[in-house]
Amino acid sequence: MTLDAETASRFGASRKTLGGMFVNMATNPKLRSFRSGRIIGAVAAGLIVLLIGGNAFSTVEYGHVGLYKTFGKLNDNVLSPGIHFKLPFIQTIIQVNTQVTKAETDTSASSKDLQPVSTHVAVNYSVNKESAYNLMNNIGGNFDSVIINPAIQEIVKEVTARYPAEDLITRRDVVAGEISDHLKNRLAKYDLIVNDINIVNFKFSEAFNDSIEAKQVAQQQALKAENDLKRIEIEAKQKVAQAQAEAQSLKLKKQEVTPELVQLKQIEVQEKALDKWDGKLPSVTGGATPFIDLNSLAGK
Repeated sequence: MTLDAETASRFGASRKTLGGMFVNMATNPKLRSFRSGRIIGAVAAGLIVLLIGGNAFSTVEYGHVGLYKTFGKLNDNVLSPGIHFKLPFIQTIIQVNTQVTKAETDTSASSKDLQPVSTHVAVNYSVNKESAYNLMNNIGGNFDSVIINPAIQEIVKEVTARYPAEDLITRRDVVAGEISDHLKNRLAKYDLIVNDINIVNFKFSEAFNDSIEAKQVAQQQALKAENDLKRIEIEAKQKVAQAQAEAQSLKLKKQEVTPELVQLKQIEVQEKALDKWDGKLPSVTGGATPFIDLNSLAGK
């Protein structure tokens, strides 16, 4: 393919013109500044879009519920776990834990018999999902220190004062049940659910612990003595029963002995002696000669 002279001349002029424009753009400071400004503006716009888009959504975690907060004011619309839209830089979503949570408290009180008692209590509680707005709007996020711990302190002291110190140990399940009932009624006013309560430990004074130990030792010794006495009584009764049985047996045997039976036994003894006798009298006798009643034998 060939170009004529006029076309070639025009093409060359165009090339020179474009080249000059590019040279002017590259060497002209105003053109360079304009191009840089447009690039920076595009980057800034992209960052703003990303920032706004990133703040337009929020996630409510599993085991929680969410509440909209617009310029510091809570919305009573309770959000379930998942992704939710919010107005960027205007709204935030606060999360309320609705899972079972444990609160532990140490309480000092006095028993009914004025023994000092330190109690360590663990309470498992949860937030009512439907009433999360009321709780957060009226109490706030620190409801555990504002409501739960003071309630536990007061109720444990109140219930502990109704029982003697020993009953607190032996009837721990009853004491825990009474504390649980009172605490459920108290926290229900704030839409809090008491799931379980455990009295982890009762701690008494050293003097009381020593007295309890001494009492247990005395009870064990008394129990041992009582068991020994019962054993002796049983053995004595056994001996009496055995003697009575032997006497009864002897009595029955005496009733069975008759003169005819005695005579028969005598005859049996004499027959055995006669069977063993060889018909010779002993030449030397050192004692009495056995008497044999020949008449009785002959009569038999």
